[in-house]
Amino acid sequence: MRKVKYIYLVVFAFLFISCESFLEEEILDEVSVDFIYNSPEGLEVGVNALYNRMRQYNAPSGDNSNLQANVFFLAATDLGLHRTWFTPYGANVHTPASFPRDKWTNAYRIIDRASAIITSARSVDMDENAKKKLVAQARVIRGELYLDLIRMYGTILLDTIPTTPQNINDPVFYEAASEDAVFGVINADLDYAVENLDWQVPIGRYGQGVARHLRGKAAMWREDWQEAANQFDAIVTNETHDLVELSQVFGPNVNHREALFVYQKNQSLGDGDDLAGGGGFWLGSVFNQRLYEKQSGTDVSAGGEVIIDLNYGGQSLGWFFPNNYLNSLYDKANDKRFTTYYWPEEYTSYLVNNPQHPNFGQPITQPEDNYRRFHWSLKKYADFETKLPNTNESYKNYMYYRFAETLLLASEAHHNLGEEGIALEYLNRVRRRGYGLDQNTPSPTVDFTVWTLDTYLEESARELAFENNRWFLLKRLGILGDRITMYYRNGDNSVSEANDALNSTTPWQSHFINCPIPQSQIDVMGSSASQFNIGY
Repeated sequence: MRKVKYIYLVVFAFLFISCESFLEEEILDEVSVDFIYNSPEGLEVGVNALYNRMRQYNAPSGDNSNLQANVFFLAATDLGLHRTWFTPYGANVHTPASFPRDKWTNAYRIIDRASAIITSARSVDMDENAKKKLVAQARVIRGELYLDLIRMYGTILLDTIPTTPQNINDPVFYEAASEDAVFGVINADLDYAVENLDWQVPIGRYGQGVARHLRGKAAMWREDWQEAANQFDAIVTNETHDLVELSQVFGPNVNHREALFVYQKNQSLGDGDDLAGGGGFWLGSVFNQRLYEKQSGTDVSAGGEVIIDLNYGGQSLGWFFPNNYLNSLYDKANDKRFTTYYWPEEYTSYLVNNPQHPNFGQPITQPEDNYRRFHWSLKKYADFETKLPNTNESYKNYMYYRFAETLLLASEAHHNLGEEGIALEYLNRVRRRGYGLDQNTPSPTVDFTVWTLDTYLEESARELAFENNRWFLLKRLGILGDRITMYYRNGDNSVSEANDALNSTTPWQSHFINCPIPQSQIDVMGSSASQFNIGY
C-alpha cells in the first residue's frame, strides 16, 4: 500500500510530541518514542493514549467545534429541533469552510497512532496473549474510526502505514479509497478484535461485545445481513450484556450490563481532555431547557419562581430539543420511556423551587412565550451528582454503545433474512422493557405482530433518540434527506413553536448526504481534491 498521509498529520510519540521532537526522540515526561513502541509497558501506555484520544473525539470537554461535530450526529435528524449555537444544514454552515472539521482531523490522527502500535507490536518481545489483546484494542479503534469516516464522508483516504522518522518526508499521495478497500481494513481489524478480546473487560476498555457490535454495523452498511445477524446474535446469546431496568439505563451509574462501552470521566483524576479524568462534558446542558430563566409573574425582591437546581438539570443551554414528531410517537400513558428519558412536558409538573418566593412548593405559573426557557427536553444525559449548579460541565460517564441498539439492529438484520419470528422477538424485547414489562414475556397488548420499516424506525426512535445512531441509520437506509425534510425543525429564541418545516434558510440538498471534508484539507490536496466533497 502506498503511503497516503492525511493532511493535518502531526507526528508524536504520545500523540503530542512535535515532528522535531519525534525525530530527535526527545523524552516528554520520561516517555520516549523507543519506550512507547518497543516495550510491553510502552504498548500499554500507547493503548491508554488511544482511549484518551477517543474520549476527546466522542466526548470532548467545553464548548468548541469538536462538541458541535458530535452534537450534529445526535440532533440533526428527523427527531431534532434546532434553536441556536450551531445550525445544521445551514447554507453558510454546512460547507467545507464552516462545518466542524474535528471528526475528520481527529480520526486520522488517532488512526495513525493506532497503526503505529499495531505495526510496532510485531517486534516487541512479550507474552503473546497479552500482546494480542493490546493489538486487538488498537485494531478495534482503527476499524471503528474508518467505519465512522466512510459513513460520515462517503469518500475518504485510507492509510494503515504509520508515520515514522523514516517516512515522514516521503511523497504524499491523496487518493480516494474504494469502498471495498476501506471495508477490507474495517472488517479485518474488527475480526481480529473479535477473535482476541475477552467478553468481560475492565470498565473503559473495549471488549468482545463492542467489537462484535461494530462488526455487525459494518456488515449492515454492506447489506451482509447474515454476517450482521451472526455478530449480533453472539452478543445476545453470550449474556454478558442484557437490558437493565429502565430507570438504570441513564441512571447515576451507567457502567451496567446494558453498556457495551462507556467513556469514563473523573474530575479528581485530572480535569482536562489530555488528563486521566477527562474534561467537563456539556452534553447534558445542550438538550435541556433553561427553566430558571422563567420570570416570576409576581414582583418579589427575592427573584423568580425557579432558581438553578440540579433537580431541574442545573445550568443549561437549550440549544437543541426533541421535536413534535418524536413526541407524537410515544404512548404517553403507558410507555415509561416518555417520563424516564425526558423532562416533563407539562409546566404544571414543575414546582416553584425558590424558597423565598411566596408560591414556593406550588406548581409554577405558565412560562413566557420563549422555548429556550421551557420546552420538552431530553433527560438522558442529566447529571444529578457531579455537575455543579452554576456550570454546564458534567463529569458523568458517557454511555456510547448499548445493548438495546444491538437488539434493534439484530431485528433489522433478521427481517432482511426473512426470519420474522426472531426479528419481532428482538424488537419486542426492547418495546416490552419500555412499557415496564418483563422483556422475555410476550405481551398481546404491547408486542408488534408484524415487522415493518415504519414500526422499526419508530421503535428505534423511542428507544435511541439523541444517541449516536439515528443519522447513520437513516443514511444507510437511503432516507436521510426525505426524513430531514419532513421532520427536522429549526426555530429561534422568541417563539414557543419552531417553524413548521425545514425552511428556506436551511433546505436539504442532495450532497448533504455526505458531510463536507474540511476546506483546509482540500486546499492541501490540490488537484487531487476533485475526488472528494462531490457536490460541495
